[in-house]
Formats: sequence, structure tokens, C-alpha cells
Amino acid sequence: MLMPKRIKYRRHHRGDRRGLAYRGGNIDFGEYGLKAMEPAWITNRQIEAARVALTRHIKRGGKIWIRIFPDKPVTKKPAETRMGKGKGAPEFWVAVVKPGRVLFEVEGVSAKLAAEGLRLAATKLPLKTKFVSREFGLGGGNEG
Repeated sequence: MLMPKRIKYRRHHRGDRRGLAYRGGNIDFGEYGLKAMEPAWITNRQIEAARVALTRHIKRGGKIWIRIFPDKPVTKKPAETRMGKGKGAPEFWVAVVKPGRVLFEVEGVSAKLAAEGLRLAATKLPLKTKFVSREFGLGGGNEG
């Protein structure tokens, strides 16, 4: 599972998911990518499930880049606990994703294989996505 080795603070504020991604919107490494079309928190388990689906579909061919990292701890209080007594313990990690962010990139496979693999990966994620390609100019920054 993806998670930071160490962090400065154990508990974070929830923050907000408004706005567009102003970084990470271009295809920088591969030929094809999966771009987020709506905001979401993506857990480390969802990222891993998408990675496994994509890797299995392209059958170890090509190269895959994961462009997001779950660095935000999400806390939960135990069930049936009264209010007060502080914030709960960290339960899992999420990556904050805003519209326009490229989530995965692939290279070294055909466009058809990449599109199908990224579609399978997208079914594991809790947000709408779009297949983008560097060759057709869809890797630009101001899409969304």
C-alpha cells in the first residue's frame, strides 16, 4: 500500500476540494493517460486496485506511472463513541484529486490496449475520468 514513510503531523484538517488542478495536468512521462474530471479523495487501496487492473491488462508490457500519492491521513472515531475526547486515530490515507489531474500514464503499448487498460483502472476509482493521449494534443493543461 502507498503511504508516506513519515509525516510532520499525524492528523490533518479535511480541507476542501474546490477548484481545478493547477499542477499535474499534462502527460509528462508516457504516451497515454487517465485524467480526472471531478474532485475526489482516492484512497491508497483504490490506487493499488487500479494499478493491479492496469498492469494485468497490459500483461507486463510497457511502463506505467502513478501520478498521485496518498499523503493525507483520514481519521475516524470508534463506533458508538460519545462526542469529545479529541480527534480520532488515523485510519487510512487519501490523495486529494481535483479536476484536470493526470492520475496514471502508460507508454510502450498500443493505443487500443492502453485505452482498455486505463478504462479498467478507472472502474476502480470513485470519480469520472477521461482517456487522454499525447499524440492528439489532449494532454494539454487547460482541459476540464
